[in-house]
Amino acid sequence: MPAPVIALTLLVVLVAVAVLAVGVGAASIPPGRVLHAVWDGIRGQESTGTNFIIWQLRVPRVLEAVLVGAGLAVAGALVQVLVHNPIADPFTLGLSSGASLGAVAVITTLGIGVAGGLVLPLGAFVGAAAAGVTVFVFATSLAGVSASRLVMVGIAIGHLLSGITSFLILRAGSGEATQQVMYWLLGSLSGANWQLLGIATPPVLVAFAVVLVLLRRLDLLSLGDATAAALGIHPGRSRIGVFAVAAVITGSVVAISGTIGFVGLVVPNLARILVGGLHRRLLPVSALLGALLMLLADTGARTLLAPTELPVGIITALLGVPVFVAVLRRSGARG
Repeated sequence: MPAPVIALTLLVVLVAVAVLAVGVGAASIPPGRVLHAVWDGIRGQESTGTNFIIWQLRVPRVLEAVLVGAGLAVAGALVQVLVHNPIADPFTLGLSSGASLGAVAVITTLGIGVAGGLVLPLGAFVGAAAAGVTVFVFATSLAGVSASRLVMVGIAIGHLLSGITSFLILRAGSGEATQQVMYWLLGSLSGANWQLLGIATPPVLVAFAVVLVLLRRLDLLSLGDATAAALGIHPGRSRIGVFAVAAVITGSVVAISGTIGFVGLVVPNLARILVGGLHRRLLPVSALLGALLMLLADTGARTLLAPTELPVGIITALLGVPVFVAVLRRSGARG
């Protein structure tokens, strides 16, 4: 199918799943009631009873799942262009490891009670930003930033930060703190609210807008540095801009969701199979697929073993990897 048809189909499915996801929970709510409550919330009417559950608890979580899924998928696609490797993701450049270290440092240093609210997301964002700056500084040479140096430095810094994170966990000495740390490291949207959504959404949307300006450069970078240079762009400088955008997106979404694996790896490759490698098609489809995958994963995380909630990272692995392998096998059989 043409890329616009695929994108429109995914958008319709995403909206339908979002409405159903809002209605799923301890108290099941029909879609018509959900839409009515959402309309009341948009108009600013006071939320009470069922409307409060929908507008204040479930709608922010669904929107956060959409934002996180789309952000991780787009960031994964950008990283794959940066390093010329389809099996790369934000973990490759140490960004997720930096966010993990920042969050764990907040929990183990300040304590569980103080780490609530905005302190934990702020620590995770600062950690991701610091990791990004560190990788960029050590990966830069007189010739600029190359894909191979980014990979080597990113993996090295990521392992270093993971080691420090493990040390902080062992040093914590508190079973409750360790449990919260491990839960955050596996990813969770249980703390979703309008305040966190309002903080994370603007930088992600600005980064998405910048990506639209970089579409031609992304296509040229994917052809290799020599070809990109021959066609009129400077690969090193272009890679710096793409790296900065990927870091902002990753830091923003990981700060509110924890470290969720596989989305940044699996989704861009699925989108590439569906619509090809041109980024004006690849990135929108990746964003929609990522949002849909994360929404399904989070809905499963909070309902499969209710009232116990699973870390969403477990569900993304269970959903994403088998689908990815199946699609790859079908694609290989056709090829």
